[in-house]
Amino acid sequence: MSQLELGLAANVSARHVSFLETARAAPSRAMVLQLCETLEVPLNAQNTVLQAAGFAEVFLNRGLNADELVHVRQAVDWTLQQHNPYPAMALDKHWTIIKANAAATMLLSAVGLNEGDNLLQAMQTSTALRTAFTNWPEVVRHMASRLRMESVKLGHDAVLSEAAENLAAQLGAGGKHESHVSTAVLSTRYLLNGIELSLFSMIAQFGSAEDIALEDLKIELMFPADEATREFLERCW
Repeated sequence: MSQLELGLAANVSARHVSFLETARAAPSRAMVLQLCETLEVPLNAQNTVLQAAGFAEVFLNRGLNADELVHVRQAVDWTLQQHNPYPAMALDKHWTIIKANAAATMLLSAVGLNEGDNLLQAMQTSTALRTAFTNWPEVVRHMASRLRMESVKLGHDAVLSEAAENLAAQLGAGGKHESHVSTAVLSTRYLLNGIELSLFSMIAQFGSAEDIALEDLKIELMFPADEATREFLERCW
């Protein structure tokens, strides 16, 4: 953004933005937060900017198990449990599995994964997980693209960027798109005990998070992409 564009978006004069950028003026605490909000800076990075400007951090990273977040924790648990018999899991920004419902636990345990494990690491190294996906190249291509976008949103997160490049490298030259088939949503085809399940995902996040851990938290809700998958999951439940 130009200084003029930033000034207009943040309701600040371009002259003042210029003075801040060249250190001819020092920002107030309110100005730091105003500019960060305009630039959609993640909460953790906003703390870094505040410290650089000489102010104390504002946003806490309490974690989901903090006593004062009991109602938030209950909301996460309720969402996961209500989504049964379909899989759902809560993930942090680096794709560590924080919580999983019964249906997701069934899928994860089949490839040796549990709560506390990291899906990104598993995607890069687990032979069992790779074998479980019958459309592995499609899944990896989508994941690499998704991770790049998530990395940019977080100000180029090194963990996400490295995972994206490692996954893209697995595809090699043959993994490039040869043709584009228009589909509404990519389905992941997952082999469980000889039965192929087809699932697609929705992502839920807190819309008003003021805590770093909650801003980073996402709930992946998986749904059946065909009748056979729906019937199988509902029978298991």
